[in-house]
Amino acid sequence: MRGGWELGAAAGGPLLLCAALLAVGCALGLRLGRGLGAADRGALAWLCFDALVHFALEGPFVYLSLVGNITDSDALIASLWKEYGKADARWLYLDPTIVSLEILTVVLGGFLALVLIYAIVEEKHYRHFIQITLCVCELYGGWMTFCPDWLMGSPNLNTNNWLYFWVYLVFFNGVWVLIPGLLLWQSWVELKKMHHKGFNSGKKLQ
Repeated sequence: MRGGWELGAAAGGPLLLCAALLAVGCALGLRLGRGLGAADRGALAWLCFDALVHFALEGPFVYLSLVGNITDSDALIASLWKEYGKADARWLYLDPTIVSLEILTVVLGGFLALVLIYAIVEEKHYRHFIQITLCVCELYGGWMTFCPDWLMGSPNLNTNNWLYFWVYLVFFNGVWVLIPGLLLWQSWVELKKMHHKGFNSGKKLQ
């Protein structure tokens, strides 16, 4: 992988914005999760950050893509997507697959994240149903973002620059695979516990 070891000024702003959203999301999640276990507090911190990204970053991307394209936009948020577009060129123009997935992510993913936050805080019975649904949506979005381009030989991806490849493509997208995967595992474990508890209770009543 050649060059690209300098962190340009254009990358600084978007990375700081992502860091700020992460800080706000973690603060909100930890505040909402007071009195809950560490795993649930961590899940709430992630979900608050997830919702902020869907609504504050991806929502404007969808709007700007539908009324024009990111490349020609002078909107402040467009600078973030122009920077990310250096790693994946499909985000600079109206790519139908990307925009379709982002519409689904903003509307469904953002809404489910908010519902799941409420379900965890209020300890609702449907918590793990929503958690599994959201995680599957996130993983599906990641797969459909990259699989079509991979099948064509990745013509839109810049893999020759360490920042664009390892940070923008691998790290930022990998987070939305790793954490939903961990939350799916958490739901699996909790549902298994509920099943055994219900089964054992039923046997005692016989």
